[in-house]
Amino acid sequence: QLQLVESGGGLVQPGGSLRLSCAVSGLSLDYYAIGWFRQAPGKEREGVSCISMSDSSDSATSYAGSVKGRFTISRDNANNTVFLQMNNLKPEDTAVYYCALDPFDRWKLCVFSDFESWGQGTQVTVSS
Repeated sequence: QLQLVESGGGLVQPGGSLRLSCAVSGLSLDYYAIGWFRQAPGKEREGVSCISMSDSSDSATSYAGSVKGRFTISRDNANNTVFLQMNNLKPEDTAVYYCALDPFDRWKLCVFSDFESWGQGTQVTVSS
């Protein structure tokens, strides 16, 4: 049974860091692009970062402009886990963060409608 479980969210002060994890079971990540998305109250779900199917040091990545330079996506196919390192967090980063898979490797545009098999989400709150 396919399952995606996000973890690592929490309450952090502005300027702080969090590392989100997405543990996937029921399939091999080798054949999927992976994305992190977020949804704040009253807002549409948006792409945060996506990573291509390849499990190598050259895996292609994409980032939303608002997080570029602060967030880093990575994948560990051997352990079927994807990470999102979030540094210099801002109050506008507050949202529920989700991971999802795409078997067609559509990582570049990182559009949530292209992704499937969503996790339950993890809450990130940035506040002083």
